[in-house]
Amino acid sequence: MQKKLLATPALATLVALPIAGYATYHIMEESRFNFAPQPPIEDGAAGTKSETQVAKQPVEQSDSAEEKPIAHLVPPKPGQGQDTGASRKMDVAKQEAAPATEPRSRGLDMEAEQPAAALAPEADALSDKAYERAMPAPSGQFMAGSQNRALGQGAAKLRAESAKGVVQPAPADTVAQPEENRDRFAEFKTNPVKSAATDPVSTFSIDVDTASYSFARASLKAGFLPQPDTVRVEEMINYFPYDWKGPDSADPPFNTTVSVMPAPWNEGHKLMHVAIKGYDVQPAVQPRANLVFLIDTSGSMNAPDKLPLLQSAFRLLVGKLRADDTVSIVAYAGEAGTVLEPTRASEKDRILQAIDNLSAGGSTAGEAGLREAYRLAQKSFVKDGVNRVMLATDGDFNVGQTDDDDLKRLIEEERRSGVFLSVFGFGRGNLNDRMMQTIAQNGNGTAAYIDTLQEAEKVLVQEASSTMFPIAKDVKIQVEFNPAKVAEYRLIGYETRALAREDFNNDRVDAGEIGSGHSVTAIYEVTPKGQPQMIDDLRYGEASTDNGGVANADEYAFVKIRYKLPDADASKLITTPVTGANEIASFDQATTDQRFSVAVAAFGQKLRDGDQTASMGWDRIAGIASAARGADPFGYRSEFLSLVRLAAALDKSKP
Repeated sequence: MQKKLLATPALATLVALPIAGYATYHIMEESRFNFAPQPPIEDGAAGTKSETQVAKQPVEQSDSAEEKPIAHLVPPKPGQGQDTGASRKMDVAKQEAAPATEPRSRGLDMEAEQPAAALAPEADALSDKAYERAMPAPSGQFMAGSQNRALGQGAAKLRAESAKGVVQPAPADTVAQPEENRDRFAEFKTNPVKSAATDPVSTFSIDVDTASYSFARASLKAGFLPQPDTVRVEEMINYFPYDWKGPDSADPPFNTTVSVMPAPWNEGHKLMHVAIKGYDVQPAVQPRANLVFLIDTSGSMNAPDKLPLLQSAFRLLVGKLRADDTVSIVAYAGEAGTVLEPTRASEKDRILQAIDNLSAGGSTAGEAGLREAYRLAQKSFVKDGVNRVMLATDGDFNVGQTDDDDLKRLIEEERRSGVFLSVFGFGRGNLNDRMMQTIAQNGNGTAAYIDTLQEAEKVLVQEASSTMFPIAKDVKIQVEFNPAKVAEYRLIGYETRALAREDFNNDRVDAGEIGSGHSVTAIYEVTPKGQPQMIDDLRYGEASTDNGGVANADEYAFVKIRYKLPDADASKLITTPVTGANEIASFDQATTDQRFSVAVAAFGQKLRDGDQTASMGWDRIAGIASAARGADPFGYRSEFLSLVRLAAALDKSKP
C-alpha cells in the first residue's frame, strides 16, 4: 500500500486526465439538459441491482457485483480508467477538504451525506474494473461555461460518487417515455354482405362529415397505419368535392344520379354508385348567420396543433362572414364563461382580439359551455337565418355531464329550437371522436378534424356555405334491391349511420343534413343474379308472386330519398328507379369523379383490412386514382396519391 501512495507524478497525471474530462462533461451536460430525477435502474432479466442497492451493499460483495452488466452505461475507451487504488485514496483524502455540501447525483434517491473520511475504507475496496465502468465516454457537445468551475465541482462530485460505489447512466441514454394515447373512437363492424332475396332493403342516414379522412391522413404522415375503427369509408369518400349534376332550382333541393358499373376489385361484381348534389345557394340570397364559437381552453389544449391552430382557424372563418352576421364566443375550462357577447361581424377587430386573448389551462367543463353557448345563440336568434354553435375541442368533457347519452339528449332538446351544432376536433392523444360524432349527428351538424391550417381553410372558408347553410335536414336513403336481378349487396361504409327499415317513414327519427352545394356519395357492391354468391339461396324461402312473375323485373333497385326543408317538420320523398339505362359497360367508361370516388372507397376498405379488397393491391388503387385525378385546383387528389404510397410502404414494413 505504501508503494501505491508513492506513485510517480506521471502516473498521477495519467489518472487525473480522464477524471477531469469526465467531470467537465458531467457538469456541462447537467446544466445543458437539466434532467429531472430518474428512478433507480434495475434490469430484472439480467439480475442487475439498482444503483441505490449497489451503493448500500457490503464492501465484500463488490467483486460479484462487478461481473454483472450495469444497464445504460457507455463502456470506457481503451486507455481510460487505468487508475489504481492509490489514486482513489488520494481522492478520498482530498475530499475531506472539499465543501460540506456538494451537488447531489441525478437519478438517485441519496441518503444523508456522510463525512468523506468515514467512507474511505469503502472506497478502498472498490475494484479498478468497477471504477472504469463508472466513467462513460463523453459524447455530444459541451456548452460554454467556466472550465475551472466545472473541473472543481465535477471532480468533487466524482469523488463522492466513487466513494459511495455509485454508478449513474449517461444523460444521452435517458429515454423519454411516450405519452398515453387517450383517443377514443366508436367500435363498429364492416357492413356484411346481405341477400336480396331475404333482406332486400337497405336504410341509412346521409353523412357529410370528413373527420375520418383528415385523421387517417395525420396518422399516415406520422408514420403509422390508422386503426380500423378510425376509418369510416363514407367520410373518406365525401372528403373530396365532386362535380355531380345539381338541381336547377331549390325545389327539390338536390338531384340524384345513379350509375351501375363493374367493380374493379371483384370480377363479376358491380358497383351501384349513388351521387347526390345539393342546390348551391347564391351569396346574394344567403340568410344571416348567428354563430357561437364554443372553444375548449382546458389545459390539454396547450399544444401548437390545438389552441394556437384553433385560433388561426377561427380567424379565417371571421374573414369569411358578412358585416351583418353575428358572432359570440364562449370558452370553457374548469368552468364556462362568455368571452364575447353577440357582436356584429363588422366589428372584426373586436372579435379577433377576443380570439387572440384565449389561453389554455384547467379541466374541461364542456357541458356548462354547451349550455352557455345555446343561451347566447337563443339571445341573438335569427328567424329564417342560420343559428349554429361551433364547438372546437380536443376531447373529453370531464366536468358536469360527461356521459355521451346525456349530452345527446341535451343536444336533441336544443336542436328542436332551431339551433344546430357543428364540431371541430384538434390534436391527438386526447381526441374523443366518439363523443364528437354523437353530438354532431344529433345536433344536425357536421364533424371535422382539423390538423393543419390548410385543412382549416378547406373546412371553414372553401366549404363555409355547405358547412353553415343547410338546404335540407333529416335526409335518409332507402334502397330496395330486386332479387330477380341482384343476388347480394353490400353498402360500403355508413356503418354508424344505419337505420331500421321502419325509420325511413318516421319523421321523428333524426338523420343527416345537406348544406348549400354539398355533394354526398354512397356506393353499393352488388352481386348480379347468376354470379358466384357468398350466401347460399334458401331452399324453401324464395320470393314469388301470385301472377308468376316479379313486378318491375327489369330494375336493379329502387332508390328513395326522404328529406325535410330546414324549417319544416314533415318530410318529402324523391324516388329513382335503377334500370339498364343507368348501366355503364366498363369501369373505364365511368366519369373521372366516379372512378376517383371508387378509388377512395377501395383505399378506405383497404385501410380497414376488409376481405372484399384483400386481393386489390395498393398500386391498383393508385393507378385508378392517378388516371382519374382530373381537375385538382387545391391539390387534394394529389395529396391522396401520396397517402396511398405512404400506406403501401407502411403496410410492407409491418412485422
